Amino acid sequence: MTTAAAGTASEVEGFRHLARLTDQVLRVNLEGVTQDESLVQPQPAGNCLNWVVGHLVTIYNNALPLLGQESVEDPAVLRRYDRGSAPLADPAEAMELSELRSLWERITPRVDAGLAALTAEAMAQPAPFSPSDDPDETVGSLVATVLFHQAYHAGQTGVLRRIAGHAGAIA
Repeated sequence: MTTAAAGTASEVEGFRHLARLTDQVLRVNLEGVTQDESLVQPQPAGNCLNWVVGHLVTIYNNALPLLGQESVEDPAVLRRYDRGSAPLADPAEAMELSELRSLWERITPRVDAGLAALTAEAMAQPAPFSPSDDPDETVGSLVATVLFHQAYHAGQTGVLRRIAGHAGAIA
């Protein structure tokens, strides 16, 4: 194995590890949370747990093609949870938390498979878009940004779990 290939393999394994940790954090933080509890709004502002979970699903769903995987849901169905969407104040606009969990459970194996298949060549390719408008964005740097984003919001679910009235799930 060349040094570049070994570096890529190590980077890919790091990506996969981060995605697995994010998955574990989200699953633990959702244990025992009901639909109504997922809609409790943090004060004075912010998004509820339902929106954050839907947002995590939406971002991974949108990233699946970047990883050579098929999306699990039509992006139009998840539009309410897109980046920049307004806080979820009307419960009628919310998807059921159980449906969001189901989508998450279908998405995460595809994310892992897509990450596992990344090559040095693929990661060096120009990214199809850049959330930070970086003209030098590569697939590899975009994947890193997506994984950081997911970890960031998964961490928020721990606080939102407490706001909804549950004890912390991670010691």
